[in-house]
Amino acid sequence: MRYLLFVSKLYGYAIVRPVQAAIRARGDEVAWFIHGVSSEHLRDDERQLHTVEEVMNYQPDAVFVASNWVPYFFPGAKVQLFHGFNAEKRDEHVGHFRIRGDFDLYCTQGPSTTVKFQQLARKFGYFHAEETGWPKVDPLFQNDRQTGLREQLGIDKPIVLYTSTFSRRLTAAPRLHPTIAQLAKEGRWHWLVNLHPKMDPLIVDNYKALEGENLDFIDTDNIIPLLKAADVMVSDTSSVVFEFMLQDKPVVTCRHRNPGLHLLNIQEANELENAIDTALTHPSQLMSEARKYADWLHPYRDGRSSERVLDITETFLANDYGKLKRKPLNLRKRISVRKKLKYWR
Repeated sequence: MRYLLFVSKLYGYAIVRPVQAAIRARGDEVAWFIHGVSSEHLRDDERQLHTVEEVMNYQPDAVFVASNWVPYFFPGAKVQLFHGFNAEKRDEHVGHFRIRGDFDLYCTQGPSTTVKFQQLARKFGYFHAEETGWPKVDPLFQNDRQTGLREQLGIDKPIVLYTSTFSRRLTAAPRLHPTIAQLAKEGRWHWLVNLHPKMDPLIVDNYKALEGENLDFIDTDNIIPLLKAADVMVSDTSSVVFEFMLQDKPVVTCRHRNPGLHLLNIQEANELENAIDTALTHPSQLMSEARKYADWLHPYRDGRSSERVLDITETFLANDYGKLKRKPLNLRKRISVRKKLKYWR
């Protein structure tokens, strides 16, 4: 089998790399096509196809995608892997569950997405949906080289990971900045800060300015080592909250759009310190509710979602791909995609 990894956002690297590892373990062929983001994050042993012509000649059996679009004219089945969990930021019809007509197969993460996408698959008929789990979180449950950040940084106190969405309406980054600055100065905990790639550069600079003995700002395309190292997460309405919860670790959120018993949600910055203290005690009800919610999102803890993606893709190609209805013809979108890639053949 021959596969293509299509990456158009920085976060895509960490999502498709576990799939690449599974492909290689099977002895199959894999290459990358990067668009709209720097390819400097590729590793020396990763094969890049630089032009559309190279992709057309490569003739992949399937294209794995971690963003919401893919060139429709690329050969092979287009497989959606998702860029994150449904963070409930928007109405489902314009957000996580929006059908754009790009994909042949949706590899869903768990019951929270599987039921809806399978309903939509039956309704439209031009794509298929199967539950596999999310490849990005495979390394959370594997003993691999993405461990040991605590030791690398020489930290012997509790670690608080701060993340935030970039949305101006939902981000807590400006609101929490003075409090995080003060708590880092006091030094009870060590802070790791990682902000969304689309975050306002001024906010990013403000947090970078806090770096010191008790706070590290880490700009990376792979947050998995941070998730593994931290004892508690502080965030807002960001999908990375749910990645952290899969480890049975507590999360403190600030003004989450849809808070529930699975989160320690605060409204004001002056509540943050007490909330972190509480989270570090792992309250039984909080952790029980968090586990139930995490199982609804992603019940897999075996680190084998990438293998399930490949199994499902192979079965789909053999049995269902040729039976799908024709996708809707959206000429405006197709012209837009060709303009993006400057390809008119």
